[in-house]
Amino acid sequence: MINNIKNCKKSNRNFYKITVIIVFIILAISAFFISNVYGSMEISIKDIFTILKHPNNLTPQGLVIWNVRIPRTIVGVLVGINLALSGAMLQGVMRNPLADPGIIGISSGAGLAGMIILIIFPQYQYLVPPVAFVGAMGAAMMIYILAWKGGIQPMRVVLAGVAVSAILGAGISALMVFFSDRVHGAIMFMNGGLSARSWPQVYTILPYTMVGLVLAIIMSERLNILVLGDDTARGLGLNVELVRLEITAIAAMLAASAVSVVGLLGFVGLIIPHTTRLIIGSDYKYLLPGSAFLGAAVVVFCDTFGRTIFAPVEIPVGIIMALLGAPFFLYLLRKQS
Repeated sequence: MINNIKNCKKSNRNFYKITVIIVFIILAISAFFISNVYGSMEISIKDIFTILKHPNNLTPQGLVIWNVRIPRTIVGVLVGINLALSGAMLQGVMRNPLADPGIIGISSGAGLAGMIILIIFPQYQYLVPPVAFVGAMGAAMMIYILAWKGGIQPMRVVLAGVAVSAILGAGISALMVFFSDRVHGAIMFMNGGLSARSWPQVYTILPYTMVGLVLAIIMSERLNILVLGDDTARGLGLNVELVRLEITAIAAMLAASAVSVVGLLGFVGLIIPHTTRLIIGSDYKYLLPGSAFLGAAVVVFCDTFGRTIFAPVEIPVGIIMALLGAPFFLYLLRKQS
């Protein structure tokens, strides 16, 4: 009888979590259509379906939507998925709800490496994603080395991350000073925006999103064990150091691919996983897909707001996320203290 009651409660909890994920999926789909409907040229949802159904036979208006608005929205969806997954995985592997690829310096590592290619070697732009990944992993290793003292402590990770982020930010500023004639693209890169993003950027980030999403789901059970603590994880047969390195590499790849396409877009990896955790709970089998869909919805909604609220002036989505994320970070920091 008791076992039946426990199984019933567990089934109800799982049903609730699946329902929440479905709601997040609906939000992401709604964000996609709202983003494509509203703008300098408003069209109907029916027209969107027509354009998606017949992309090779379009009117001039349809060509604008197909080549400008739809790929921009898809890039926003993929970036939201990547950064949200990266943040959720880093929070688990570092056992720190303040961990975020932007705050702890991983995005800055990817950004500095990417900007070196964009500014100094622009003829090799196709190398930006792999080079950004190397930069992100380098930043992650620096944080681990600085924060390690008999184990990983949450607050040490944040402090080490802030220090690494400041150093890498100084490197980015130095590049902008020495190559001031190319500073316009760098400013857009630092603010994190979806302006002028089209199908080439979709094709650049899509493979990383697909691979990262699959790997994240595979790692979900190991994340559930890892958050119990190193000693408990080792007792359950987990190679803690190897798993931590693998998960960090996946998170770095996801963050680097997003940074290489839209620049330094912060706070997505902080706000989204934490919000999802409050709603769904800490089971990574549900937390990761929930974070992915909510991240996609929030980034696209914020981008739509930024480009329509003061049209024709466009506010980069990175600024909108910073306005939302900074107070949220201070709240979490105070709560942690």
